[in-house]
Amino acid sequence: MEARLSLAVLVVAVLAAVAVSALSDTDASYIAQRQLLSLKEGDGNLPEDFEFDIHVDVTFANERLRRAYIALQAWRKAIYSDPKNFTGGWVGPDVCNYFGVTCTTALDDPNANVVASVDLNGGDIAGYLPAELGMLTDIAVFHINSNRFCGIIPESFSRLTILHEFDVSNNRFVGGFPKVVLKIPVLKYVDLRFNNFEGELPPGLFEKSFDAIVVNNNRFVGFIPENFGNSTASLVVLANNEFVGCIPRSVGRMADTLDELMLLNNRLDGCIPPELGELVNTTVVDVSGNALVGTLPDELTNMSRLEQLDVSRNLLAGAVAEPVCKLPALANFSFANNYFKEEAAACVPTVEGEVALDDLGNCLAGRPGQKTALVCGPVLARPVDCRTNVCSARPSKPTPVTPTPVPKPLKPTPVLKPPTKPETPELAAATREISSTTGTGELAAATSQISSTTCAGELTAATREISSTTSAGELAAATREISSTSGAGELAAATSQIPTTTGAGELTSATSQIATSTITTATS
Repeated sequence: MEARLSLAVLVVAVLAAVAVSALSDTDASYIAQRQLLSLKEGDGNLPEDFEFDIHVDVTFANERLRRAYIALQAWRKAIYSDPKNFTGGWVGPDVCNYFGVTCTTALDDPNANVVASVDLNGGDIAGYLPAELGMLTDIAVFHINSNRFCGIIPESFSRLTILHEFDVSNNRFVGGFPKVVLKIPVLKYVDLRFNNFEGELPPGLFEKSFDAIVVNNNRFVGFIPENFGNSTASLVVLANNEFVGCIPRSVGRMADTLDELMLLNNRLDGCIPPELGELVNTTVVDVSGNALVGTLPDELTNMSRLEQLDVSRNLLAGAVAEPVCKLPALANFSFANNYFKEEAAACVPTVEGEVALDDLGNCLAGRPGQKTALVCGPVLARPVDCRTNVCSARPSKPTPVTPTPVPKPLKPTPVLKPPTKPETPELAAATREISSTTGTGELAAATSQISSTTCAGELTAATREISSTTSAGELAAATREISSTSGAGELAAATSQIPTTTGAGELTSATSQIATSTITTATS
């Protein structure tokens, strides 16, 4: 009877606790609406002249404690429910005695005491974060996990310039990724898990020098940014969201710092990139519960410090090789619920084995708890070649380019002169009779008297009458008879006998009958 009574009391206590911690969507919406109405600026920032509008009739040891008092009192007014009475004692000017508030000496002033941290973890407090919290400029730690805070993270948090740890996990925050955390200059630990943040992760998240990035169990979607591998974090947890696409191949660049990588329960697909094997200092890798295909990359054997590897609940196939199961530090390896059809002897689970292995739900012949042939057949009949898969393909070797021969410049084609008839001795002798003093005009006038009907044959025949035996002296004497005083005028008068109606074509035709060599010799 007493046992039953004790059990009944326990059940009532549990139900009461659940009733207290439960926060309906209506309540959450109401609290978020209260926050929006309280924000003096839409994004939750503080106006530049904000402090001038606040009057506190209390004396404080320094101005920093006065600002902390204003911030904490504004927060207390923003609390809708505090079942554990964490903030019940937040009364009076002595903020260093408030529950969850820690004070210490200021970093830049050994004579000033300041609020250095706020920790309300596990308080089950319902409320929102007022913009006045941006006045806590001396805090290094802000922990409020496991409460029921709603709304958004105010932009005023960018003023917390020495904040190192920011933990708002397990609350009811909404909206896109709170980019204000990327504006806090020395922040190292970011924990946003178990909220209702949504949208895509900003690439800037992986450019900050964070030590831990924990964003699991939200509503994040889209691709993991390609600069994923630029992160310096030792802990990266993106589990239980709706990420799609490939595991970024840049993951290998995190080798120097990454200790744990948790990508489980998303919608990632494609092959596991071989660059995952470059994480030689990583101890935990969990990519289970996705849609990964293909085979396990051989590069996994390089992960000498790997202790836990979980690739279960995917669409992986092929063989599980012995080197993976014999990694020196490996303690737990699950490849269950895939389509593997072969496993090395070292990968078969045994009771006495040093490594906890799980091969259930595969296509392994002779092993218990495997898929049926009907289930395995369609997948095994269409194996995925990770050498060509977009998520894992190695860049193809560049094809050597044969240089295109440069054509040699062509030699210029020689311009052929029109053929000339050979000059006979008789013709040469006859042309010498023309006085060397005869001008170009006299020669032109003389040639114009040749009838246009005279053919080249008659002219040639006439020249043959000159004896080939005539000496050069006789010929020169004969040519002296031509008066050297014949002027250009006389020659021009002779040419005027050509009718003016003679066309250029007829004149050209007549003169062209004189051999080219003859003209050249005569004019020389």
